[in-house]
Amino acid sequence: MLNRMVMTRAPLRITFVGGGTDIPSYYEKRDYGSVVSAAINKYIYVTVNKKFDDQIRVSYSKTEIVDSVDRIEHPTVREALNFLGIRKGIEIVSISDIPSRGTGLGSSSSFLVGLLHALHSFKGEFVNPEELAREAVKIEREILGEPGGKQDQYMAAYGDINLMKFISDGTVDVKKVISHDRSIRKIEDSLLLLYTGRERNSSDIHREQIVNSANMMDVYDEMRDLAEQAFRAICNGDVDALGELMHRNWMLKKSLSGKISDEWIDGKYSRAMELGAKGGKVVGAGGGGFILLVADPGKHDIITRELGLKRTEFKFSHSGSRVIFVGD
Repeated sequence: MLNRMVMTRAPLRITFVGGGTDIPSYYEKRDYGSVVSAAINKYIYVTVNKKFDDQIRVSYSKTEIVDSVDRIEHPTVREALNFLGIRKGIEIVSISDIPSRGTGLGSSSSFLVGLLHALHSFKGEFVNPEELAREAVKIEREILGEPGGKQDQYMAAYGDINLMKFISDGTVDVKKVISHDRSIRKIEDSLLLLYTGRERNSSDIHREQIVNSANMMDVYDEMRDLAEQAFRAICNGDVDALGELMHRNWMLKKSLSGKISDEWIDGKYSRAMELGAKGGKVVGAGGGGFILLVADPGKHDIITRELGLKRTEFKFSHSGSRVIFVGD
């Protein structure tokens, strides 16, 4: 064990189309699911350090100081330490660039991926993106039994803009965008990310989707097929096509659960379309968090002003979780 301070940085993500087809109740019955997502330059930072005594200190929105791993209240911290066999004498601190609960940007999985990366490095172990993603999925989905898919863990580990295929045998194929910088900047400049100020519990939405999934397979099929088209649109820098595909995907996704949208969200989205947006969606499971819109850059200010929501500036992030500091 290195017994020295380690800091990691893991990106948050936005999803364009296909979200929901990364849930096992779908892809295990339909051969595969497909999602197109992008990592953004909003991050969760995790610092791990050797504690002077044998206690464990964990600091996030609250601070815990305990004598044993099993007494840690934060579930992913507790299970990550158990998973890697770290029992005592450690401090863990996390900081997020944006609100870290209920925003739809995959923050819980980004935190876990960054934490696992920091703990491995603290132990002097190298770990690659695939291993990080698999371990995070195992902890969240198997050990803790939290409902949801796999895209968040893979995006936090790999970074960049990806078409991810979730195969029925449990494997994941990650295909990065290969395109001219001008095309990527064109897509990037067209995106408008607005914070609704409303947090929501994604687990509740995922549970309802899972219950309803057997009767919604055709809808999931359509969303999955849109992913390949959206990936090509991004590679080609085709803003109009991407906006249209995101709009179609959002109309389909809303039918999966009554908790994904409501009158307030529908009103904001409709107004954005009236003001010239080409398409968009609520990022993540739905119900609140961030709205992502595609629109000509010249229309961003008026859309933001008319909707009365907080704009979040961002760029794509081309790196996944990484160690950014190791103390002497």
